[in-house]
Amino acid sequence: MKKIALLLVVTLMFSCKSKGQDKDEKESFSVNKTDSQWKAELTDMEYYVLREAGTERAFSSPLNNEYRSGTFHCAACNTPLFKSENKFDSGTGWPSFDQEIKGNVAFSTDYDLGYARTEEHCATCGGHLGHVFNDGPKDTTGKRHCINGVALDFVPEN
Repeated sequence: MKKIALLLVVTLMFSCKSKGQDKDEKESFSVNKTDSQWKAELTDMEYYVLREAGTERAFSSPLNNEYRSGTFHCAACNTPLFKSENKFDSGTGWPSFDQEIKGNVAFSTDYDLGYARTEEHCATCGGHLGHVFNDGPKDTTGKRHCINGVALDFVPEN
């Protein structure tokens, strides 16, 4: 009888689902649109990356080689996210920055590859941008914000 009770308790412990485990719970952002609205406004690749947390192919974005002065904005809602002065060539094939514009990028943890990674989102619309790693330039922040170029629009300085 004790073995059955113990088995029942262990089964219940591992089958309980807390709110922290619920990936379907929607976060609230100041720009909220339906899936059909996003699909109408974004290209297929922008939708895949920004709304489905996809990843573009390495070295496919022209923004990887964009080094003019300006600001990189969210392709979905036009929020300024990164400044060109913080961009560097990481050699990874994705636009990389050593820091974000504070308050305009939100962070969460994803386990999609089986281990914890810090995921980045636009703080205004929740669009997936990429991930941040601790292997960036040591002489600045030490961070590498590895961002999908398709998630960004570049606005040159006038």
